[in-house]
Amino acid sequence: QVQLVESGGGLVQAGGSLRLSCVVIGRTFSLYAMGWFRQAPGKEREFVSTITWSGGSTLYADSVKGRFTISRDNAKNTVYLQMNSLKPEDTAVYHCASRRSPYGSLYSGSSEYGYWGQGTQVTVSS
Repeated sequence: QVQLVESGGGLVQAGGSLRLSCVVIGRTFSLYAMGWFRQAPGKEREFVSTITWSGGSTLYADSVKGRFTISRDNAKNTVYLQMNSLKPEDTAVYHCASRRSPYGSLYSGSSEYGYWGQGTQVTVSS
């Protein structure tokens, strides 16, 4: 059974930083691209960032570009999201997700992700 477990969320003041982690269990982590998505109250889930299986390429939503950094450690089955210069509009539940098929190119659409974590709450106060 594949499980994705996020951690690292919390309450932070605007301008602060957080690092989210997501451990993948029950799958050969290194074969699959990973993504981060977020959902704010009353809004649809939106793409944040994705990274290829090797970690060689990344993609970001325009709203987080230059502030967030995605990375992965295949030896630890873990993907990270470093979030700097946080803004109140970054407040949301953040979910990590694993692509359905191995390898593959960067993709921001949620339909290509077959496994999801429960999410971790990030709250940014003004």
